[in-house]
Amino acid sequence: MSTSNGAQVEGLRREIGVRALGISIVNLVVGGGIFVLPGLIAVQLGSAAIVAYLVCSLTVGLVFLCFAEIGSRITRSGGAYAYIEEAFGPFAGFIASVLFWFGFAALSDAAITVAMVETMAIAFPILAEPVPRGIFIIALFTFLVIVNIMGVKAGVRLVVFNTMVKLVPLILLLAVGLFAINFENLSITEWPTLSSIGAATVILFFAFGGAESGLSASGEIKNPSRTVPLGLLVGLTGILALYIGLQSVAQGVLGSELANNTEAPLAAVATAVFGEWGAKMLLVAGVISIYSTVSGDMLGTPRVVFASARDKNLPGFLAAVHPKYKTPYVAVIFFAAIVCAFALSGTFKPLAVLSSGSLLVIYAGVSLAVLRLRHRDGEPGAGQFKVPFGATIPILSCLVVGWLLLQLTAEEATGLAALIGASILIYAIRIISRRVQGGKESRPVNDSGL
Repeated sequence: MSTSNGAQVEGLRREIGVRALGISIVNLVVGGGIFVLPGLIAVQLGSAAIVAYLVCSLTVGLVFLCFAEIGSRITRSGGAYAYIEEAFGPFAGFIASVLFWFGFAALSDAAITVAMVETMAIAFPILAEPVPRGIFIIALFTFLVIVNIMGVKAGVRLVVFNTMVKLVPLILLLAVGLFAINFENLSITEWPTLSSIGAATVILFFAFGGAESGLSASGEIKNPSRTVPLGLLVGLTGILALYIGLQSVAQGVLGSELANNTEAPLAAVATAVFGEWGAKMLLVAGVISIYSTVSGDMLGTPRVVFASARDKNLPGFLAAVHPKYKTPYVAVIFFAAIVCAFALSGTFKPLAVLSSGSLLVIYAGVSLAVLRLRHRDGEPGAGQFKVPFGATIPILSCLVVGWLLLQLTAEEATGLAALIGASILIYAIRIISRRVQGGKESRPVNDSGL
């Protein structure tokens, strides 16, 4: 296989630049988690929470340096799936695609959609009723499908708008909250143990998940060798600054009380800073944040389904491109239908734990893919991004991800193994079916017509 996939014709338009990619990454990562993170990390580390953020930023930096290099080399649609498939072949690619679009994206989107509706039901009790709730969820995904079918520009505009709207309350809280900080609350009175730092880093690492989804539309990214690394840098730098700032404000305003606010710590901070209307502002911001994360996934993840179908790992009809809008419209409808079904059924909750483990396996695969492509095809060419220090960073990335996988509970590990096993079984059945069909087609017909 060649990594010069920029010349591959997919029938899609390259419309996504550095600004749009960076904003998309911020949108995909800054979801509902930021509204509970400060309290959860305070429980683990107290005023030393900043340590976990620094460790997590190093971890995420290692992983996404690998994404930056391979993303500048593999420029077709699919993101992490395409990178792994290109490096290790269709078998690994098929498993990666299932882990990504189903194990990570579909289940987590369904989960946060339910969380969003439940939050809205506080203000609109009618949404707690099954029928109105179902109608609302279906209408939500119908709207997202229409927007994303009409063109990647329309999808990007929606993502940019949603991201700006949801960031305003958070940035306002950060800016005003800085003046309400009691700096004595930020002093580290006791250094945490390595195990407690590890536990907190796992929580934060999962909170940083989602940036890779922005690369799923890589077949529609302009000048990928430049846009991918710069977009990742812009997006992840903004996320880290926002997370550290909000944690510092929360700790500085609430002090030891922060650890007692694990359900809505930022709402508690907003109440202390702005009064009662601050909590309502953060409630609205939480709903918008979750909605914009789902809308961002609706832009990126169907491209993984599209790419997998184009590579004959999924049914071919999913690779259809709309004749007018030049978007993978069948993949968009397919992905939205699955997320919507899980959100409506309510049976997805026990499976939601699969999303974190699935994402970690994908991260490990991308890090290994960097080493594989270097060995097979040589170093990145002129104009492509290259991770410095040889193989050191990809190896460190694999080690850190492996350590995080060891932190999974038995239930999460069992569920992840079952999903991978199911993927392998489906792949095997597909291969056997193809061989049987091929044998039938090549079998000679005798005089009796059999």
